[in-house]
Amino acid sequence: MRRRLLLFLVLMLPVVAALLAGIARAWRSGGQADPWSWALPAALVLALMGRILARSAGVLIVWIAVGVVGAILVFCAIAAGRWPDPLAAIGLALATPLAGIASMLLYDRQKRLLGAGLLALAALVIWRGPAQEIAPVADRPALAVMTALPLFWDEKGQGKQADAPIVTLLRTRFTIMPVDDARALAASGAGRLLLAQPRAMTPEQLVAVDRWVRDGGRAVVLADPLWRWPSALPLGDRRRAPSVSLLGPLLAHWGVVQGRMVAGETRHFLPDDTLVTLSDFARLGGCRGDGVMVTCAIGRGQAVVVGDADLIDDRLWLANPATPRDPRAWSADTPALVARWLGASIPGDRRWMRDQADVVLGLRWALILGTIWAVLGSLFLARHGQRDRQCNAKEQKMNIGWNRD
Repeated sequence: MRRRLLLFLVLMLPVVAALLAGIARAWRSGGQADPWSWALPAALVLALMGRILARSAGVLIVWIAVGVVGAILVFCAIAAGRWPDPLAAIGLALATPLAGIASMLLYDRQKRLLGAGLLALAALVIWRGPAQEIAPVADRPALAVMTALPLFWDEKGQGKQADAPIVTLLRTRFTIMPVDDARALAASGAGRLLLAQPRAMTPEQLVAVDRWVRDGGRAVVLADPLWRWPSALPLGDRRRAPSVSLLGPLLAHWGVVQGRMVAGETRHFLPDDTLVTLSDFARLGGCRGDGVMVTCAIGRGQAVVVGDADLIDDRLWLANPATPRDPRAWSADTPALVARWLGASIPGDRRWMRDQADVVLGLRWALILGTIWAVLGSLFLARHGQRDRQCNAKEQKMNIGWNRD
């Protein structure tokens, strides 16, 4: 009984440790339910167990690895409401037992070289397996940007260029052209426009935007009814972006109807499970859409309109501002979504922890699965160990008998 209890703890504790360490790592890095977030903690736990159990049978390490991987995949599936990415699941299932087996082999002098090779392979899988930085594409069409937001320059107007993280991402897909006057759109040659909380525009400038879209332009319009982007500039300073959208006449002309405002931060999932985080946004109607964003067909062009400009603030989609091109640091799909609205593509099919209830449910079922697997392992491996001891005892008796003869 004591041996089975000890086996249960040996099989269960690595599951709990790897699962909780991975959840903490995934939560800090943006909340993605990506098995790759658990790969390093799981490999370290298995490497430690391989060192502790170096003199034990290899089947014990394999059993622990299966329990760890199974619990992680169950958690990711339930927390995200969809199955994990198959390649990520395979990578986790490969790296985890490799780390444990390699650690065991390193303890054996005759097999250390093999153990080092397997450990290097596990490290390579963990390093190169996850999504890599977004690389620029060769063909980058022109994108005109009209905005009062601090996307290109130091907010205090000291002449220091400083791209916002969203601009850093968009530069990998577009040749960005800041435009101050809408009447210059036609001559710019740009076929795409990001119109994000601009300053007040004259009737002639509004007409120029309308004509540009009707002639075949593709626009993304971010019209915020209550701009919350943190700013060190005082209210009334001309360098600040307007606190409310000033595009009402243009949007009304396109048939966009502004509805009620939704206060606070909102994590919104689109029908394809793409995640965008908004802050104090206005619901929209009048064109085709889901109320958060609408798409209006205007002449030969189209405009995607969102009642929020805060969504491109990196605080709402980026966990680590130092690495905006690393999708593993994103906390929402905002850059990929904006690029898609503008007609480009940023690869990646990210899974997100949906809400607290799903995370708790996923953790509960992962621990239940881990417990069942540990109980089965304690029963099976205890009997397996007992048979091995009986066989060893018989061999020893036979050897003693032969020696007497």
